[in-house]
Amino acid sequence: MTYQEFKEAVVRIALEKQISDYELYYTESTGTSVEIFKEEIKSYQTENNMGICFRCVVEGKAGYASTENLTEEEAGFLVERALENAKSIESEEQCFLYKKGDEYAECGENKTSAPTGAELADTAMKIQKAMYKADARVVDGTQTGVGYEVKKYAIFNSNGLDLEDQVQYASCFATALASDGKEMYNSGKSKVGNLQDFDLNKFAEDVVEDAVATIGAESVDSGKYAVVLSNQVMATLLAAYGGVFSAEDAQKGLSLLQGKEGEQIAADFITITDDPLYEGSVMKRTFDGEGVATYRKNVVEHGKLVTLLHNLKTAAAAGVKSTGNASKASYSSVVGVSPFIFYLRPMEGTKEELFALAEEGIYVTDISGLHAGANPITGDFSLLSQGFLIQQGKKAAPVKNFTMSGNFFTLLKEIEKVGEDLEFLNGKVGAPSVLVRDIAVAGK
Repeated sequence: MTYQEFKEAVVRIALEKQISDYELYYTESTGTSVEIFKEEIKSYQTENNMGICFRCVVEGKAGYASTENLTEEEAGFLVERALENAKSIESEEQCFLYKKGDEYAECGENKTSAPTGAELADTAMKIQKAMYKADARVVDGTQTGVGYEVKKYAIFNSNGLDLEDQVQYASCFATALASDGKEMYNSGKSKVGNLQDFDLNKFAEDVVEDAVATIGAESVDSGKYAVVLSNQVMATLLAAYGGVFSAEDAQKGLSLLQGKEGEQIAADFITITDDPLYEGSVMKRTFDGEGVATYRKNVVEHGKLVTLLHNLKTAAAAGVKSTGNASKASYSSVVGVSPFIFYLRPMEGTKEELFALAEEGIYVTDISGLHAGANPITGDFSLLSQGFLIQQGKKAAPVKNFTMSGNFFTLLKEIEKVGEDLEFLNGKVGAPSVLVRDIAVAGK
């Protein structure tokens, strides 16, 4: 059965069982990906996944059930399982089914045609060949991959909602391995967008340039340094600590920003935005996981916390409106909270201008160990890092194997300058380069 046919069957059965409050949440994804190793296809994968979750509210209690089997018989089983779950639940937690009435943005149709598997393989091969061509020190172990995915989201409920979104995008990654004859050095990058917009040669050259630039890297003396965090590093930190802006985490006591709305939490020129309709993004969403219309919002504006991110449940608990940030990790997941396209707003200033302001310090281009070295509750971090010295206001020798320590909340307040080079990780979390002083570094 199609989603539409299954939806009609579920609605009919729900009415037969006198269920008046219910919701269907549906997701579907199809994709193809190719990986190249040693100029040969290492893997070729196609995926087609879908699933649907039925939620009903009976006597104030919500029951859930989900399936990947869209048949008439399964429609009956799905409703029955959800009904039994609702009757057996003991929680008195308030349940929410959103009502029709919002105005939803028009994203416009993405007319980009899906590339064939052969086209994806050809693209990945071109990137790898360009990396080998870019520098003679590039060696085997260098890999590339290209993929294309189409995702569909739909929500239908008894309060009049009947919504559908679709996003489609290409992604590519490249990892360059370079050798000086003694040691190996690597660098990796990824990109998300429309395949026809990718500059494959530049992408390959940038990855190789980053790898060979680290040849000969040594550690640094321990101490406190002026640090320029690259856009990738700052975006990685913002992603790692994104949960602190969730009202769900705050209400569970897992965020130090609970009750801080209206307070200064960052330097007065810092603005952090969540924009599900970000211009140029291939991941635009017009409604959230509960059917609330999405919209652009400044979470932090001129350093002040304007709002935490809410779904219907957290908004009701706080006495505010939902910010349209309800999320579901999968079709069968419970509703949570997360940003859509979340980024630190750029300002004027090139990386070179940040280096000049720093005068002496370190340009950090890569961090690792976030799983163990970043505490999302306290904000503390201690991360293995690498990058380049900054000497006399210019990027200098490469450095590696040092630990950068600090606190995310303190960092937001002590950012001295924000650059203009906004870049996104996986198309979802972005930041420009930033300058921060007096960062603790443990080296040799």
